[in-house]
Amino acid sequence: MINRQEEERKLSQIFGIKNFYDHQWKTIVKILNGDRVFLIEKTGFGKSLCYQYTATQFDGTTIIFCPLISLMRDQVNYLKSINIPSECITYENGEGVNDKIMSEALNGKLKILYISPERQENIEWLEIVKDINISMIVVDEAHCISMWGHTFRPSYRRIVNLVNQLPKNFPVLATTATATKRTTEDAMEQIGRDIQLIRGDLLRKNFYLNTLKVKNEEEKMGWLIDFLSKQDGTGIIYTGTRVKTEWFSAWLEFNGISSINYHAGLDADARKEIEKGLMENRWKVVVSTNALGMGIDKPDIRFVIHTQVPQSPVHYYQEIGRGGRDGLPTKLFLLYNEDEDMDLPKSFIRNNRPSVEKYYRVIDVLKKEALGLHNILKATNLKQTSLRVILSDLIDQGIANQALYGRLKRYEIKFDAKELDTEGFEELRYFEEQELKAIIGYINSSLCKMNYLCQYLGDNQSICGKCDVCRENINSYQIPNHLINKIEEFKNTYFPDLKVESKKSNIVNGVASSYYGISNVGKTLNKCKYKDGGDFPSHLLKRTLRAFRHKFKNQNFDLILYVPPTKSGDLVKNFSEKVSKVLDIPISHKLSKTRESKEQKALENYPLKRENVKGIFYYPNPEEIKGKSILLIDDIFDSGQTVKEIGLYLTGIGANIIAPVVIAKCIAGDI
Repeated sequence: MINRQEEERKLSQIFGIKNFYDHQWKTIVKILNGDRVFLIEKTGFGKSLCYQYTATQFDGTTIIFCPLISLMRDQVNYLKSINIPSECITYENGEGVNDKIMSEALNGKLKILYISPERQENIEWLEIVKDINISMIVVDEAHCISMWGHTFRPSYRRIVNLVNQLPKNFPVLATTATATKRTTEDAMEQIGRDIQLIRGDLLRKNFYLNTLKVKNEEEKMGWLIDFLSKQDGTGIIYTGTRVKTEWFSAWLEFNGISSINYHAGLDADARKEIEKGLMENRWKVVVSTNALGMGIDKPDIRFVIHTQVPQSPVHYYQEIGRGGRDGLPTKLFLLYNEDEDMDLPKSFIRNNRPSVEKYYRVIDVLKKEALGLHNILKATNLKQTSLRVILSDLIDQGIANQALYGRLKRYEIKFDAKELDTEGFEELRYFEEQELKAIIGYINSSLCKMNYLCQYLGDNQSICGKCDVCRENINSYQIPNHLINKIEEFKNTYFPDLKVESKKSNIVNGVASSYYGISNVGKTLNKCKYKDGGDFPSHLLKRTLRAFRHKFKNQNFDLILYVPPTKSGDLVKNFSEKVSKVLDIPISHKLSKTRESKEQKALENYPLKRENVKGIFYYPNPEEIKGKSILLIDDIFDSGQTVKEIGLYLTGIGANIIAPVVIAKCIAGDI
C-alpha cells in the first residue's frame, strides 16, 4: 500500500514541494504500481512533477520523449540544481556531447534522460537503448502520437513500437494539455495494454477571452498600440509567418514599445537568448510564430494576442495556455480579418502533407539506389521539411527503412515494400478543414468562449463569466487619425534587413526596400518580370533609394555591380543604371556567369540553390575590384545564396566591402 503522507514527505525533501494535487497523486500511485496512464491536464498544472518524482523512486533511468528543446533544457537545469542526475539529447548538443550522455546512461549515472522523438529514427540510438536500464517511459505532448493530434509527428509512432515491446507491468506515462476525444482514443489505442485515462479540469478561471474583428492589417497595427500602451506586464503576440514577426516587432519599436521577434529560422543561440530575455522581462512583448511558448515556463505572462487565426480550437487553447500560469488575471485577444486571414491556415492544411507526386518522386529515386538525406534532396528537389515527412511516412508504412552502409546512414526501399497508402492523407486533410471551421465557429459564437474551447476538448464546463460573450462586451475598434499617419510613416521608413554576413566573405548585411508578399512592391515586380510589364517603375526606384540611404548613409561606394540575370533580361541592368545616375556612383556591366543557371525560385532546397550558383560568377578585370567598396544590386532576395556566392567571389578577387541592396525580400512561396 502506497502511503500518501510518506510520499509527500519525500516530495518535500527532494523538490521542496509540500503536497501533490489529487490528480497528481492518483497518477503517481498508478505509475508506482506499474500501470500505463494517459494524463490530460491543463498547462501549468504540474504534469512534469508526476514523472520527475516517480523517476526518483525507481532504480534505473527514466526516458522522457519530448519534442520541445527549450523545455528539455530548462527542466534538466532545474533537476540538476536539486541534485537529480539528468541530461537531454538534442541536435543542438552535437554528436560528441550526445555520445558522452549516452555513455552516462549506459553506465547508470542518469536518473532522467530527455530525448527527442526523432532519435527513434537513429540507428545508433536503437542499438544503445537495448542496454540501458530503463525504469519508466514518458511520452510528453502525447497528442503527437495520433494523426488527429494538432501537431502529429510520425516519429512518435516509433516510440509506440518501443513501448509495445515492454513488459506488461512496465510503467508508461503519456501526457498532454490538449487532446480531443478522437485524438485521445487513437493515442490510447496505440499505447494499449489497459492504459488508463486521467482527465483534469481544463477551465482556466483567470482567463479573459476576447475576439476582435478588423477590416485590414492597419487596424490590427493600430489596436496593438492602443492596447499595449495601457496594458501592464509582459506578453506574447502570435503571428502566422516569420515575416510578420519582424513587421509587427518593428512597428511596436517604432512606437516606443520594447519588442523582439522570434521564429524557428533563428539560430539556436539567438533563440536561447530570446527565451532567457522573455523570462527576465527584457521586453514588453515577444512577437513570434507558434515556435515560441511550448516549454517556456514563465508564470506571469499577462496577455497573449493572436494577429492570425489559428488552425483549430486545439491550437488556440495550447497557445493561450502559455499565459497566466500564476493564476492572476490574463487577457487573451484574437484579432480576425475575415477577408484575408483564412488564406494562411488553408495553405497550411494544403501543405501539411506533401503531394502524392512528391512521395513517388522519393520512392522512384530510392528504387534506383540507397541514398543519404543530402543526396535525396539533390535528386528530388524537395524542401528538407517535406522530405523528412515523406521519409517518416514511408518508414511508417513499411515501404522504406534506414540502414547502415559501412558508417553511412542511408534510406532504402524494402524488398517487399507495399504500395503507398494515400487514403489517410485525404482523411486528415478533411479533418483539418473541419477544425479550421471550428475555430471560425469560436470567433462567431454567441456562447461562452471558454466553454466552447473546453467542450471541443472533451471537457464539459459551465460558463466562465469572464469572456467577452459572458460580459456582453462586443469588442470593436476604429483606428484614430494620428495612428493612420503613423502607420504610413512606418511603411515609408521600414526596410527589411538582408542577413548575409559571413566570416569567409567581406559581404555585409544589406537592405531591401520592402517585403515581396506584404506590399504592392511584389505585385509590381511580378508584372514587370513575368507579364511583360516593362522596366521597374520610378516608385520602386525611389523606395529602393530610401532604403539604401537608410542603411548605408555613412558608407561611401566606389562601384555598382548588379546580379547577372537568369530570365529577366535587362530589367536589373536598367534599374542599376538609374541607381548609378542618381547616386553618382560608377557602374560596371562586367560581372557575368560562366555557365547557365536555373532560376533559384525553381529550386526547393538549400543544397540545390547553393550548387546552382556555386563558382559560376566571373569578373574579367580583377584589378578594377581590388580594394573597392561595391554596391551590389538585384531585384529579389530569396534564399540569399546568389548574393552570398557573389560576395565570396568578389572577396576572393580583392573587394573590400560588398553591400547588397534589393527591391524586395521574399519568403518561401511568395514568387
